[in-house]
Amino acid sequence: MEIQGKVKLIGETQTFGSNGFRKRELVVTTEEQYPQHILVEFVQDKTDLLNSYQVGQQVKVSINLRGREWVNPQGETKYFNSIQGWRIENLQQEQGSSEMPPVPPADAFEPVDNLNEEDHDDLPF
Repeated sequence: MEIQGKVKLIGETQTFGSNGFRKRELVVTTEEQYPQHILVEFVQDKTDLLNSYQVGQQVKVSINLRGREWVNPQGETKYFNSIQGWRIENLQQEQGSSEMPPVPPADAFEPVDNLNEEDHDDLPF
């Protein structure tokens, strides 16, 4: 699945526990009639993917939905969902990259004057 929108927030990398679990949060605001602020978690080595992004950039984030079950000390079962990012792409084009290549002037082409009508032509028209 994918989410597209504008980066609203990029959190700092957080480290948890003795095993060094890392997590970093990104908030993307969708651009639709009713914009949504979607929290996406990047974990472990994927936290580094956010280093080259800034607030305000247009991005496309590839995500997985994650769900888990937890039983509290009172024996009640609870369910939790999270959105986990695994890839992020910049949607803004680099300045100048959308320009068309220059068109050569009309006088740059020379007319054909050595056309031989007897030459065989393979074209069907």
